Amino acid sequence: MTDRLAQLRLIRTEGVGPQTYRRLLARFATPEEALQAIPALARAGGRAKPPAIPSAGDARRELDRHARLGARLIFLNDADYPPLLALLPDAPPMIAVKGDPLLLHKPIVAVVGARNASANGRRIAEDIAAELAASGRPIVSGLARGIDGAAHEAALRAGATIAAIPGGMDVVYPPEHKDLQARIAERGAVVAEAPPGTAPLARHFPKRNRIIAGLALGVVVIEAALRSGSLLTARYALDYGRELFAVPGSPLDPRARGGNDLIRQGAHLTETAADVLLNVPDQPGALFAGARITPAPPGFAEPPRPANDPEPQELRLARRQVPDLLCAAPLPVDEIARHCQFSASVLAAVLTELELAGRIEALPGNKVGLLLAP
Repeated sequence: MTDRLAQLRLIRTEGVGPQTYRRLLARFATPEEALQAIPALARAGGRAKPPAIPSAGDARRELDRHARLGARLIFLNDADYPPLLALLPDAPPMIAVKGDPLLLHKPIVAVVGARNASANGRRIAEDIAAELAASGRPIVSGLARGIDGAAHEAALRAGATIAAIPGGMDVVYPPEHKDLQARIAERGAVVAEAPPGTAPLARHFPKRNRIIAGLALGVVVIEAALRSGSLLTARYALDYGRELFAVPGSPLDPRARGGNDLIRQGAHLTETAADVLLNVPDQPGALFAGARITPAPPGFAEPPRPANDPEPQELRLARRQVPDLLCAAPLPVDEIARHCQFSASVLAAVLTELELAGRIEALPGNKVGLLLAP
């Protein structure tokens, strides 16, 4: 319990995102050691005031709140953490699951699409979701209005479904899906990354979308406008090496433009569930050998130096040069590495310091963006 409290404190520490969490655990022997080192790392990144670190009491209260909600916490290093989600370079360090966590280990397919879906779009979502669920493939979606809700309802009738939500486990969004979320928790699974009480703000939806893509072997897009959240989920699916499917639509319907564009770029043209079943593996393990991503972002290759060691020249140089490579537009960490001469461990150290100092933001897809001063 002490170790889990320390892990939760580290996860909820100001400035510690999924990538920084993994870098810290790669550098330090225990979560407690990482917590002790955070103030010094933030100072090295240029922050005068130490980041806010939750107390053990704060962490214990969050554990108790999840328990009262009937949710189970699964940490990244737990044996029952969803195996496909663990492949993400920005996998959530911890997820709360209300319902059956074993569903997260099955061959899951995501079905996502427009909130203002047409009647035909809803029917297609229902047909595809029902047939996939009946075949033993749970459907994951985001509990949104429109396509998401239709897919969840149909999957519940035929098999099982998983809802990834953008806020806390005790916050229902949209409010009219309160009954649907309760039924999914009872007969499927609800997954949340945020602590209880967290409102579903706009910045939380990309994080939710990357969980949808990360849990699934493939993502089916039905009615998605250009620059929609569904297309963001599709991009995550491609980044994570998952199969991508899109249902075509009329060029006169703006809701079809995103899906049609995905098909032009190589997504499987999809009319029925049979098109999906032909192109997704039967088991999640089929993705492991050919995964196009690494199970963790660049980490520290060597053990931490004692505090009184002289600072390596490479690290001093990287602290000056790496910030100049960053901009407000998100950049993949791999791309930053290609444009500098620093080792992976030094780059990871500098990015960790910058995030803890509040100068950069780690984003889904193993990307970072410079936070501009207000």
